[in-house]
Amino acid sequence: MRSIIVTGGSRGIGSAISATLAKAGYAIVINYNNSAEKAFELCKEIQEQGGKAIAIQGDVSKTADIKKIFEQAYKNFGTPYALINNAGIALQNSLIQDISDKQLEAVISTNLIGAIKCSREATRYMVSEHCGRIINISSIWGEVGASCEVVYSASKAGIIGLTKALAKELAPSGITVNCIAPGVINTDMISCYTQEDIEVLRNETPLGRIGTPNDIASAVEFLISDKSSFITAQVLGVNGGFGI
Repeated sequence: MRSIIVTGGSRGIGSAISATLAKAGYAIVINYNNSAEKAFELCKEIQEQGGKAIAIQGDVSKTADIKKIFEQAYKNFGTPYALINNAGIALQNSLIQDISDKQLEAVISTNLIGAIKCSREATRYMVSEHCGRIINISSIWGEVGASCEVVYSASKAGIIGLTKALAKELAPSGITVNCIAPGVINTDMISCYTQEDIEVLRNETPLGRIGTPNDIASAVEFLISDKSSFITAQVLGVNGGFGI
């Protein structure tokens, strides 16, 4: 059974990815940082449905934690087949002049440096197997930028650059690297918006609705499947046409 590590896998998009891939027959490593209760609830649900899953605490901005995540994943399920770099935080509606160094460093360390460190660790396991998948979760703001989301946008743009460069580097080892750039998705990250703001975003989405975590999970399921074996270095916009 192929195993998959999902960073930030206990809530929102990460939870949907974990549940969807478990139903598809993969063994899931649910990484969480602070949401222990949600992680173990999800793990139990997957196991009750006949799937395999473990929950592992770890801060992806910390190298020691990342090593622990991969070591425990290997101990339970062997070499991971795929890594989903999903963990992320945001500074919502913050003007750049109001952002502290501590806040800036937290976003970049989690969203971008964390993805780089996790990818580095994953390749140490995958290269010898000459196969594997790395999928990075970026954002439409990483493609077009967003006012009052400058640091978040920069971190997600970096994810796109990481995807393209790493795909070139790992292609000779049979590892594909792709990126998903979600549009407006109904998670806690949009909870700071008023209902009026959300309605505006819905109206600006050509398909006429806000996306769901399952929309992203379905795209991830395709990109880690054998059907995507000739796809690498790509950025897949799952956004309902938002930003056209």
